Amino acid sequence: MSDLGSEELEEEGENDLGEYEGERNEAGERHGHGKARLPNGDIYEGNYEHGKRHGQGIYKFKNGARYIGEYVRNQKHGQGTFIYPDGSRYEGEWADDLRHGHGVYYYINNDTYTGEWFAHQRHGQGTYFYAETGSKYVGTWVNGQQEGAAELIHLNHRYQGKFLNKNPVGPGKYVFDIGCEQHGEYRLTDVERGEEEEEEETLITVIPKWKATKITELALWTPTLPQEQPAADRPGQEEAPGAEGGGEMVEEVQPLTDVSEGELESTRPGDEEGDASREDREEFQYDSLDQGNISFEEEEGRQSELLE
Repeated sequence: MSDLGSEELEEEGENDLGEYEGERNEAGERHGHGKARLPNGDIYEGNYEHGKRHGQGIYKFKNGARYIGEYVRNQKHGQGTFIYPDGSRYEGEWADDLRHGHGVYYYINNDTYTGEWFAHQRHGQGTYFYAETGSKYVGTWVNGQQEGAAELIHLNHRYQGKFLNKNPVGPGKYVFDIGCEQHGEYRLTDVERGEEEEEEETLITVIPKWKATKITELALWTPTLPQEQPAADRPGQEEAPGAEGGGEMVEEVQPLTDVSEGELESTRPGDEEGDASREDREEFQYDSLDQGNISFEEEEGRQSELLE
């Protein structure tokens, strides 16, 4: 979900506009604590310095949005919380009226992003949690997009690799909770177009396709019994990682040759929820980053069944 464009909610400048009740300095400027009702209907109550909002304050927009935090010369700067008209909110650091530094964004669909921000966008290390599925993306962001080394964690498996333009690229691996890993890589593939589409000149959409190369052997772990041969000495078996003093019996998994020759559809963690205004026009689902991209969650489920 996207959180861009939230700050079209511009605050009214001061310049002694509107009604004001509060302290002033010898020059007659708003200085100290005061409350102002601005011409556009917004209300500010907090500290002033030489006629400008400076220090702690609360700015209430007439549309219901509000900012509670620090100001420096009329700009949000420092720690602050912005609550948007749709109920989403950002809690964290600001610089020059922009989300900048470390902060947490709470989206209206209960998703959350926790991490670094730069010039109003998710940028740096951050974690995006998808409330509907319980999955989360943990890794690098660049200009609001999932890009760089990251881990996409699901309830019973995870994908580890690199992302570019919100899509997985290059070598990576799936790690399954049952105790095995599937290695492979995502390769860029052109989307096949129908006959009608071929007649028209259209841009070719390139999406990543998963090519599995190998899967690690799944070993059977059992306690050593005096009357039986130790499990580790049996052909094709070894101790699998598990809780100390016990383990779960599982069948040995053969390499997924059919999956290796097949294709997993691209990882699609999804766009993020909008703050206010133009984000309302960008209704994205969890498994849909952009139109034309495909979720790989269904294919991951099929792999999980094969591995189990």
